[in-house]
Amino acid sequence: MFARLPRAPALIAFLTAALLTGFLAAGEASSGQIHVYELEGIINPSAAEYLVEGLDKSNEEGAHLIVILLDTPGGLDPSMRDIVKVILNSERPVAVYVSPRGGRAASAGVFLTMAAHVAAMAPGTNIGAAHPVGVGGEIPEEMGKKIENDAVAYLKSIAEARNRNAEWAEKAVRESASLTEKEAVEEGVVDMVAEDMETLLREINGRTVTTAAGEIVLETEGAEILHLKMDLRRRILHIISNPNIAYILMMLGIVGIFFELTHPGVIFPGVVGALCLILGFYGLQTLPVNYAGLLLIVLSLILFIAEVKITSYGFLTIGGIVSLLLGSLMLIDSPAPFLRISLGVILGTILFTAAFFLLLVGAVMKVYRRQATTGFEGLVGVAGECLTDLDPRGQIFVRGEIWEASCPMGAKKGEQVEVRKAEGLILEVQPVKEEV
Repeated sequence: MFARLPRAPALIAFLTAALLTGFLAAGEASSGQIHVYELEGIINPSAAEYLVEGLDKSNEEGAHLIVILLDTPGGLDPSMRDIVKVILNSERPVAVYVSPRGGRAASAGVFLTMAAHVAAMAPGTNIGAAHPVGVGGEIPEEMGKKIENDAVAYLKSIAEARNRNAEWAEKAVRESASLTEKEAVEEGVVDMVAEDMETLLREINGRTVTTAAGEIVLETEGAEILHLKMDLRRRILHIISNPNIAYILMMLGIVGIFFELTHPGVIFPGVVGALCLILGFYGLQTLPVNYAGLLLIVLSLILFIAEVKITSYGFLTIGGIVSLLLGSLMLIDSPAPFLRISLGVILGTILFTAAFFLLLVGAVMKVYRRQATTGFEGLVGVAGECLTDLDPRGQIFVRGEIWEASCPMGAKKGEQVEVRKAEGLILEVQPVKEEV
């Protein structure tokens, strides 16, 4: 026993060294990863949730660098601020790369780009136009000044924290100033122009940045790149939050439910319509909806249904189309272009909807006007042969059956007659005029 005691310190030293080696290896593997997130389109709650949770997770896992590929026309102020706060407080370096070519970092995207530890742009991109706009329509002048001053102060503080051009930041908010990628580098708004992701990582290799945890030297050469895209749930929610998609879903829902109401028992259009309507309303909840426009769209549905029930010779359908057009134009009340429904989408959807209702109403009217082929009504206009003299009553042979018939004009046995109407079990007929 005592002879083995000297070996204990050696064993402890060996285990300690092994554990430290394991921890260091694990730290190197984790820190060597570059986590890449993609944000394309409007900055809305689903996009903010994706980036906030993603950046928190990357910080916990100790990613060496976090890259956000950005292409946005702007978005909602609360969602933008949630993302900016995570970037500013990140212990791991965050790089925002405005890409691909033709992409932009407009409005809320300016705040995200300037908040990054490294800001880069691809050729053919632009940044700027960060003037705040009212989500629910025009902002009163006094309130507009307060919102503008708040946005200026916020963006200037971000720019100063990252040693970027605070003077231009104020212009971007107050004057909606914009810059190309080369101008942005010259003005000190972003750090560089990078042809692609590979060029960006090569250019920033060895650069020192200051994060919430202190100074970090970027070692991106040979690092493992891990692309962390939106999951299916967030991707769907992000897509349907687009005003155009939300509007199309709502209109499909209205058409589906209308078809189910006019054709009870089909089920499938009703189920699909209900799902589309719910998804459309979810998308609209994040948008500045004008309830007068929504009521006009509901009125158009009522007018279309009334056209099926009431013969108005198309006036109710015309009223429904006009109501649908006005309601669609009024539905989203915002001066921000990316929060409005495209006029092309509105016209295309209305033409499709109007054509659907016109075809459906036409089919219903055709059925109503079609002559009956069964029962007493089905005998009207059918020719038969007199089995006896009709003076004025007798018997005729029609469609394989013998009927009691009355002919005010009289008819001879064997003469061809045509049924005019049916009263009880007696048919009123008239002689068939022979063509010369």
